[in-house]
Amino acid sequence: MSFDVPEDCYYLESHEWYRPADGRVGITDYAQDELGDVVFVDLPEVGDAVEDGEQFGVVESIKAISDLYAPVTGTVAAVNDGLEGKPELVNDDPFADGWLLELEDVPEDAVEDLLTPAEYREQIE
Repeated sequence: MSFDVPEDCYYLESHEWYRPADGRVGITDYAQDELGDVVFVDLPEVGDAVEDGEQFGVVESIKAISDLYAPVTGTVAAVNDGLEGKPELVNDDPFADGWLLELEDVPEDAVEDLLTPAEYREQIE
């Protein structure tokens, strides 16, 4: 099976992504496929600080409950309120409508320790 791995994102080994262009964070196409149908997402509040590699929330599916880890350090500027009523957006389009957080105050060198799209593709194949 082939999974979507956008070139404008950077990735954690735990299957979260970060897009520097808009500061958004989410879970990958691979992760949502492994989880199955997402039924609930627990996210931090706007204004909360997140630390790279630290847990920032939980995603619950019909198969499992999984911790979410921050790919970068920053301050939560927005959360995807659409997920409250439609958590399945994470399954439908994890890189667009199914994003989780938008971060600000992210250090410029934040992506240096993340996987490139090519490295992430290697990990999931």
